[in-house]
Amino acid sequence: MTLTDLGKGFRDGDQRRRVQAVIHDRLADDREPQECRYLMRFWWQLCMPYREVSLEQLSLNVSQPKLDVLNQLISAIRTSHAEIDAWVATTQDAFPVIQDRGFRAASGGEG
Repeated sequence: MTLTDLGKGFRDGDQRRRVQAVIHDRLADDREPQECRYLMRFWWQLCMPYREVSLEQLSLNVSQPKLDVLNQLISAIRTSHAEIDAWVATTQDAFPVIQDRGFRAASGGEG
C-alpha cells in the first residue's frame, strides 16, 4: 500500500497541519534519532505527492505503540475528516508533548 495519496485525504491545510503538529510534538522524539528520522519522513509524506517513506520502513524503524498510532491515522485519512479529528484528539490524550531537554539545558533551564 502506497502512502503517496495521504495528502489528498485532509479537509484542508489546517487539518493537515494539526496532524503534523501532533506527529512533531508528541511522537517524534529526537532522543530516539532513528525513529525520529522516520517519523519526520512520514510527517513530510502527509504533504508530498512522492514517496518519502514506506510502511515497511516505518514498521522497521518505529516502535510498536507509535506504529499503531500511525496505522490508525492512515486508516482515518482514508475514512473521513471526522476520523482524522478524532485521531488528533485521541493521540493528544495518549502522548504527552515531548520536552526538548537539550534546548532547555542550553538556555539555562533545568533539564
